[in-house]
Amino acid sequence: MPTAYIALGANLASPAGAPAQTFDAAIERLAELGAVSAQSSYLSTAPVGYADQPEFLNAVVALETELGPLALLNRLLAIEKEFGRDRSHGIVNGPRTLDLDLILFGDVVLDTPELQLPHPRMHERAFVLDPIFEIAPELMHPVLRKTVTQLKKELSPVS
Repeated sequence: MPTAYIALGANLASPAGAPAQTFDAAIERLAELGAVSAQSSYLSTAPVGYADQPEFLNAVVALETELGPLALLNRLLAIEKEFGRDRSHGIVNGPRTLDLDLILFGDVVLDTPELQLPHPRMHERAFVLDPIFEIAPELMHPVLRKTVTQLKKELSPVS
């Protein structure tokens, strides 16, 4: 069964409460899609891109699932909606109640209009690499052929 790595991000309250409460509830929902085999701590991070917004809470979950990548993506988008996220409105990289990004799915490499795997910017984002490093430092990026530890060392301190 493949392991999917899902990044969580939020900086607005959702129907479940503050971002930490949203994460707790969202991880319960993710557990319905498979087995949560690892979970990072919740990290507070500065916004990237659009800076005029509250700090984000970020985390990563490792999920062992029988769903395929596109089916999992569709379930992630449905969970986001449950927690008040509307991707059709708002500012790009702006405030949100819940963001669930499929970062890696086993060693799958995929490039479709709906989904790119691995996530095309994961290696540029400390708020993704830091929580993955916490739970899977030796995880290999299937395209760059570098571990999370190596990618983290190469990351510029500004990201």
